[in-house]
Amino acid sequence: MDNRDKMTDSTDARIERAKDSALGKHDNNPSHIDEASEAVGGISGVLAGAAIGSIAGPVGTVIGGVAGAMGGWWSGRAVTEAASTLTKNDDEYYRRHYESSPNRLADRSYEDVRPAYHLGHVAAHNPDYANKSWSDVSSDLQRGWSADHARKYGEWPAMSSYAGEGFTRGRSMLGSAPNKTVKAGKRLGNKAAN
Repeated sequence: MDNRDKMTDSTDARIERAKDSALGKHDNNPSHIDEASEAVGGISGVLAGAAIGSIAGPVGTVIGGVAGAMGGWWSGRAVTEAASTLTKNDDEYYRRHYESSPNRLADRSYEDVRPAYHLGHVAAHNPDYANKSWSDVSSDLQRGWSADHARKYGEWPAMSSYAGEGFTRGRSMLGSAPNKTVKAGKRLGNKAAN
């Protein structure tokens, strides 16, 4: 086996192939958002989150807070790809949901709560949440919902239901991608053990 064969069969290569299988291939020309997210290995999640936030707007700022508090998947390239899956149809769905909600906040417009919906939607892509209920996921996201986010968008207890709706829709739009990632990871772990 020459060095090229070793490189294509390394654990890192197998992990990348599993992620590509579950989430689709990364763009060969990474954006500046991707590069900022990838840089987390060398800088803190807070700084990477600020870079994401300055580019992606309010949801990027919220994701940056979560990345700073939790790291891991939240501070990598996959989260920027998950955020890019939000479509105009998703946003219109969330707007209708909020505007028709009997629990709509009197002092907040949809634009004020949009980051909570989007955060939930993006969280649905996190493979760590593939088999978790919203109540389990919510406690994680609450840790990243900073005092600054509470001032701008609202306290987490009021925003949680909107993020939960985003999580539910995001998960339904995903199909089985998180499950594919979990299964691919288990297969790789089993192969590595053998």
